[in-house]
Amino acid sequence: MKNKTNVLPREGEAQPSRCPDNSAFKQQRLPAWKPQLTIASVLSSFFLTGAFCLTVGVCLVLSANSVREIQIDYSDKCSDCSKLRENSSNWNKECHCSINFTLKEDILGDVFMYYGLQNFYQNHRRYVRSRSDAQLLGRNVNIQRSYCAPFSTYRNGTPMAPCGAIANSMFNDTIDLFYNYNSSMIQVPLLKTGNSWWTDKNVKFRNPESYNLSSAFAGTARPPYWKKPVYLLDEEDERNNGYVNDDFIIWMRVSAFATFRNLYRRVRRVQRFAEGLPAGNYTFHISYNFPVTRFKGRKHVILSTVVWSGGSNPFLGIAYLISGTAATLTGFVITGIHLKLRKKKTYFQKQ
Repeated sequence: MKNKTNVLPREGEAQPSRCPDNSAFKQQRLPAWKPQLTIASVLSSFFLTGAFCLTVGVCLVLSANSVREIQIDYSDKCSDCSKLRENSSNWNKECHCSINFTLKEDILGDVFMYYGLQNFYQNHRRYVRSRSDAQLLGRNVNIQRSYCAPFSTYRNGTPMAPCGAIANSMFNDTIDLFYNYNSSMIQVPLLKTGNSWWTDKNVKFRNPESYNLSSAFAGTARPPYWKKPVYLLDEEDERNNGYVNDDFIIWMRVSAFATFRNLYRRVRRVQRFAEGLPAGNYTFHISYNFPVTRFKGRKHVILSTVVWSGGSNPFLGIAYLISGTAATLTGFVITGIHLKLRKKKTYFQKQ
């Protein structure tokens, strides 16, 4: 090893200069736009920004108010099923309840059905991390090294598919809608596919490769709170089964708030429902499976339309209105200050 020593300049030798090169870039002589802030430009920017935000805010609020929506809380109306689900030993017992409601006016256009949960905190750090993205891509991975614990394997070593707390707590109520017409009940046709994001369905979720799904998930077991394995989530449509099931994909996209809604079904616009939902009496038939009593939660079912700006949430429109109002008021305040100072300046000039 050679010793490295600092080479000092000899006496009389010129030391190298540490000044930057004499270039336009390093000497900061590049051409630049330097705006001249005048009272006219400042006031016009505030008033134009305020007018833009107020216009957009009014459009968004009016659009959100035009959404037709009906929301029904069935937590208390299905109280018998709720009490049954409080005891975990009754997991294999079925419980059904019915809820009647009336639509006074037609709901025209595309109608979406959502389920809503209240006081269910999906934003907990350990809950959000409790999943294996590699497993959801259909890869053969060792999930014991993932963040799925304690929902990764059973005591006998059998891995869970899918693993993690998010998948284990998947919403599993079954909701059917019936239309009461001339003393007969007509089931409203609902679409259970096409509800998830295209990127989720085709990129982020994949089933293991095999000649059939049951063999693809051989050697695994369902999560503890599930009634059936993942390859039986939709026995009628193989393209909506396993990890690519729409209900499962939508649930795996966790919410940032304790009160949220997820898309469950869409009304299929055929026959009597080609224009939407006609006015009349309806009934929800619910197979109650998802318990909410222990965390003091509530469950809702929502029927809603959508517009160009989205659903019935007016938050974005209100935010634009507040921003526009603040910008406009700031413009008036600056105008008042300017007029006052100009008047005072004119007075002293006359003196």
